[in-house]
Amino acid sequence: MALPHHPTDAHQSVQHALRILEIVSRRGTGVGEADLARQSGLRPAELTPLLRMLRREGYVEQVTDGAYVTGASLTRLGSAHDRAQALREKLRHTLGGLRDTLGAAVYVSRYVDGEIRVTDFADGPGTPKVNEWVDFRVSAHASAVGKSLLGQLDLDARRDHLSRHKMARLTSRTITNERVLLNNLDAQAPTVPVLDLQEYAVGTVCAAVPITAGATVGSLALSLPVADAHRLRAAAETLNRRAAPVLLSLAI
Repeated sequence: MALPHHPTDAHQSVQHALRILEIVSRRGTGVGEADLARQSGLRPAELTPLLRMLRREGYVEQVTDGAYVTGASLTRLGSAHDRAQALREKLRHTLGGLRDTLGAAVYVSRYVDGEIRVTDFADGPGTPKVNEWVDFRVSAHASAVGKSLLGQLDLDARRDHLSRHKMARLTSRTITNERVLLNNLDAQAPTVPVLDLQEYAVGTVCAAVPITAGATVGSLALSLPVADAHRLRAAAETLNRRAAPVLLSLAI
């Protein structure tokens, strides 16, 4: 399966963040912002928001002289006996914070062995998750998650998926014409969230953005009841801006 090369802002941010963490980890006594800028090659306008995000996520801490040192989250990951479990807990904590920020249920999904898998989610009493009334694996054509994942595949992989999963009409808004869907996927900019306006389920709207880590295609999504549809575009933009911490949890 070939992947088109479509770097998003989140991917670029994560690459820069990993570089910053590498520099900070090497300098146990701390490194100042000017040195970080010089060693990373980042401009202050790029470095400052990244440091803010890394501090918020606990990956770095700023000590009294202004230098940055390894934070509690990164230390915990490095010392954890079960690193995989520690990473899962960090991801769930990050997703919970994103859910609270957005006021929406959030989901992480992957495209694995030709199938869609929702691997993690965060919901709550006021932010219920989508009722999966049709298996997400067979409804990629209708959901924001599915369209985001398919959009990251090449044409042959998209056609292969659609040949195995019939494009059933789930609501009156569902696209069931393969050519229309493929054209829409081609026209979708990788940095713009994919929307589902009651295409998967009546009463629910969704948005999704790509969070591919390495060779694994992934997506970060949110869902809202249709009564909150007026919040969808703003929430989707926030989701896009806040995708980097989630991707970092997957890539670190």
